[in-house]
Parts: sequence; structure tokens; C-alpha cells
Amino acid sequence: MPEIDGTDGLLSYEVVTSAQADVRIEVRDAEGTPVAWGEGARGKIRVPDATLWRPGAGYLYELVAEALGPAGERDVYTLPVGIRTVEVHGQEFFINGEPFRFRGFGKHEDSPVRGKGHDPAYMVHDFHLMRWVGANSFRTSHYPYSEDVLEYADRHGIVVIDETAAVGLNLAIGAGMGTGAQQATFGPETYGDATREVHAQAIRELIARDKNHPSVVMWCITNEPASFEDGARPYFEPLVNLTRELDPHRPVTYANQVRGTYQTDRIADLFDVICLNRYYGWYADGGDLQGAEKHLEDELRGWASSFDKPLIITEYGADTLVGTRSVFAQPWTEEYQVAFLEMCHRVFDRVPAVVGEQVWNFADFATPGSAFRADGNKKGVFTRDRRPKAAAHTLRARWRG
Repeated sequence: MPEIDGTDGLLSYEVVTSAQADVRIEVRDAEGTPVAWGEGARGKIRVPDATLWRPGAGYLYELVAEALGPAGERDVYTLPVGIRTVEVHGQEFFINGEPFRFRGFGKHEDSPVRGKGHDPAYMVHDFHLMRWVGANSFRTSHYPYSEDVLEYADRHGIVVIDETAAVGLNLAIGAGMGTGAQQATFGPETYGDATREVHAQAIRELIARDKNHPSVVMWCITNEPASFEDGARPYFEPLVNLTRELDPHRPVTYANQVRGTYQTDRIADLFDVICLNRYYGWYADGGDLQGAEKHLEDELRGWASSFDKPLIITEYGADTLVGTRSVFAQPWTEEYQVAFLEMCHRVFDRVPAVVGEQVWNFADFATPGSAFRADGNKKGVFTRDRRPKAAAHTLRARWRG
């Protein structure tokens, strides 16, 4: 885990070997020149005049671990590492001691023909589009992505909120729609001890796999749970504690669903950062952006005054059929998507606690067919084949301007 001491970087390391061995460590810069050394299976190495990993500038060192056995056996393992720090103080989020504002998207590993899954060509293309639009971050909604994605983010300075696959722990909603269910979400007959242990194992595996990626700045342990139910706290508190025990250096968050308001939520105080998924102007106040602007601002100010924590809007968006145009900002038109985003941005800019905005979604994606969604979710600012809607240019003007 990296630290910064003046202009030097400090790298803490631990090497596990399958047999007795002497361990030597060498750190090389991006040109391959050795710049620091260490001995022993565990320790801390000082990298003088370190070049930091920064958003937009993914500088990586190479840590080379060499294990030497008593009979002359030799094994070598290399790991790209970035030197950077992440901290939360009050209502601000810091990377390398500098305030950071998240700009970007919720994404999915989804594309035409390939469908749901990782596609290397689309990955490269998506990163170029994120750079074009001015995004500096994304959330791995709602599951861990391929390691290739994180390695690419490491090298290109893109910040990642890394999320477990704990989506759906909320019997009151289904596929984003209210079900009217009255049964409690958390309990022995629904999501109880057995579910929580599976959830805990998912957190262990996520952190074990991704802890060395400098692009990963925060763990998100669930998306849109029933955080307004009394059973939420005994379910989630042990999981938050486990996450901090496994990685005391990164903040922990969750993505809050609208029924968990700042008045009714039972778990927000457990986390370092509060992420909110909000759709005023679409699912609420549909077509009424004036009313949506007031209600969104009222709620965000309520969160800011109730919790001294940074707020990130991890989902906000409106379904839009590309090419549907109107002289009026009518729902489903490209004009409405633009007006919707501009309304949200005005509110975000008026609430200092809001330190991030991640639009839902980067691109249109497939969903099971229904009367509610024809041919998938259309909230993307790019189409499923990655053509920009008018909203993409609106975001580019804001994020790059």
C-alpha cells in the first residue's frame, strides 16, 4: 500500500512463498531503471522523488519480487504499482492530498453481438470515448469487471469505484421499478446469515484480487439495498467492518436507492462516502424538470446537512431514443436528455457536498424485454454501438470546458 512522505513514495509490501526462500525486492521506474530496493518477505520501500499516479496520468512503477530457495531455486514475480494516496476529510474526497471531483459514468460490460461480457476491442474504444467526453472515472456497476479493465484504467489514469455483485438486496424494487412488496428484505427467510456470508466472501475475493490497482480508490459493497429497513443495519455493519479490516486504506461506500432518504436510511453513517442513485425528472417528476430541480436540491441539501460526508451522484439519467427530436424538451427526445442533465448539473453545482457525478449510463445496454423497456435500457449518452447522442456533447462541454 503506497504512502507519500514529502517528495518520496513509500511502498509497503508482503510476499507469500510456497516454501522457505529469501526474498529480494527491486522497484523499477517506467523506463525500467531500478530506483529502490528491499529485502525480506515483508517491509516498506522508499522511492525517492517519486512520480505519483494521478487521475489522467497513470504513472506506474514495476515491483519485481525475487524468491531464492536454499538449493538455488529461483522464482520471479513482477507487479505494476502506482504511488498515490486516497483520503476523505469532511465533505471532500482527496487523491494525493488534492480535492478530487468524480466525472464519469456507471457502465456495463455489454456490446452488440458480444452481448453481456468483456470485449477487449470495445474496452479500448470505451476508454477513448471516456477521454473524449472528459470523464475521469467510472463505477463497475454492478459487479467486478475483467482485470484487463482495471489494468487499462491503471495505465490511463482513470479512477474506479469497484463494486461487488450485491445488487437486488431490496424486495421493494425489481429492475428499477417498485414492486409493492411488503415482505422484509433482511431476515432468516429472505436475506439472512447465509446470504451475508456469501456477500462477505465476495468482498474478500474482490479486495484480494483488486487491492493492488492504483485506479481503484473506493470499494462499493452493494447497489440499491433496502437501506430504509430496520434489518439493514445488522446485515451491513459486519460487512463494512470486514471491508475496512481487509483494506484500511480505501474509503467504503454503497449506492443508495431513493426510498432510503436522509431521514429513513439506517446505514449511511457506517460509510465514508454516500453515493446516491437519483432520477428526479424521470421516475419521479417525469417530464417536470422545474419540480425535479427543486426536489433534487432539497434532498441533496438534506443529506449534506445530516451527514458530514462527501456525496457522489452515481446514477442520474433519462431514457432517450437516438434521433428522436423535438422543438420542446419532451421525454425520450434528445433535447429532454440534454435538459435533464443540465438541470441536474445546476443542482450539483449549488451543493458543495456533491463531489461527483456519474451519469447512468455510459451506453445503451440490453435488458430482458418488457412493456417498460423496449429493446433495452436507453439511458446511455452513447448508443449501444457507441455513437454519441446530443447529451454526449453536452457532457463534453461541461467536463472538458
